Amino acid sequence: MTSFDLLASWFLPLVLLAPLAAWRFLSPRRRVRIGYSSTAIVSAAGTSFAARLRWLVPVFRGAAIALLALCLARPVIANQQTKVFVEGAALQFLVDRSGSMRALDFQLDGAQSDRLAAVKNVASAFIQGGQGLIGRPDDLVGLITFARYADSLSPLTLDHGYAVDVLNKIQPAKDQSEDGTAIGEAVALGVDRLRDAMKNAPIDKGRQPIQSAAIILLTDGENNAGDIDPRVAADLAATYGIKIYAIGVGTRGTAPFPVGTDPFGRQMIRNIPVTIDEELLKDLAKRTGGEYFRATDTNSLRAIYDQIDKMEKTKTEQRQSMHYTDLAVQSFRFAGFGIPPLLGGVLLLLCAELLLATTRFRSVN
Repeated sequence: MTSFDLLASWFLPLVLLAPLAAWRFLSPRRRVRIGYSSTAIVSAAGTSFAARLRWLVPVFRGAAIALLALCLARPVIANQQTKVFVEGAALQFLVDRSGSMRALDFQLDGAQSDRLAAVKNVASAFIQGGQGLIGRPDDLVGLITFARYADSLSPLTLDHGYAVDVLNKIQPAKDQSEDGTAIGEAVALGVDRLRDAMKNAPIDKGRQPIQSAAIILLTDGENNAGDIDPRVAADLAATYGIKIYAIGVGTRGTAPFPVGTDPFGRQMIRNIPVTIDEELLKDLAKRTGGEYFRATDTNSLRAIYDQIDKMEKTKTEQRQSMHYTDLAVQSFRFAGFGIPPLLGGVLLLLCAELLLATTRFRSVN
């Protein structure tokens, strides 16, 4: 939107001086007269190129005056800008990578899939968007995996591409020495990471940019490793206002599980019981004001993430401002082209007028 400064707009009538300046220059009274008996010879000689273009001098002068008057009126372009200030959430993912996560009771793209692959697929969509999930672009996301021990693989970060890349590289534990399910240690480590993020977050006008903090715990088993009681870790989370959303991953009853290959190289499958300590997971969620969910297939896992997405909403605040570009002294864009300041045009026209008036178009006073 282009307009003129209210206090300087009274300079606009000076634009009328431009045709006045041109008329005064071209006025017959300014023409030099020389008494001569006959003009036949002069007429036969014709009009020179310079004589035919002598109108350029007053045009340049008039255009310079008009453009200068326009500059004095301060034409501006007003661009409305909207700034969005986000109070994001901090989400710490705790992903079980114990050997039981290799059970083949999920599906991806119509094909049989293990639990860990389904968890990684849907969690990636939850973070970045896709599969009907809108994503969490304004939230800090961290990643902790656990089997016999808990490991922090990704700090709480807004670089979701990095977090998802790390998530997709998780592999289930295969050695007996690293297998297990240390839920308590994973929760305690998650609380420690979230507490540090909230403590070190910058304060803006007395308000923390981290609106809420939550742990999303995904496991398919029972706490059987580690030295920390999961309930003690949950109480610690509640102390810092951190919610736990616990998700039990696995079908009910028994699940197909790969147990090796036969002499012909074919994968051998055996049904094993599904043992998820749902009472523990429900208790962890209840102690922190969170929720417990059971994901028996990929669709239910996706629906759970959709529910969590609605529970952990991010609040935003919009502020509008007007940015003004002064066309007289600032470059601007018009029809896709960069235009220099209008005062530059005034200087260019005056230089052209002065150059022509003192050289090729010089006249006798």
